[in-house]
Amino acid sequence: MVEVFKTDVVNCNDAQKLIDQLHENFNGYLANFDLEDCDLILRIECSTSLINAKSIIQFLKERGFHAEVLPDNLEPNFATFQNLRVSEQ
Repeated sequence: MVEVFKTDVVNCNDAQKLIDQLHENFNGYLANFDLEDCDLILRIECSTSLINAKSIIQFLKERGFHAEVLPDNLEPNFATFQNLRVSEQ
């Protein structure tokens, strides 16, 4: 399972401290930041259980940071299919 969060973490030192603390407090979670992404991404992976997003958000909040889950954009965009036509045979 992978969960992706938008954050306000901008400093590499803060990111590394948070990663260390996340690994200490959430057994089995693997965390990393992508501070070059416009959403300052925190990505958490866990192969043994579901990721508790509310706990992660609260964890960051207690340390002075904001986080929110980025939604999956896996739904098809039906507007792209408007111009497709089935050819008649």
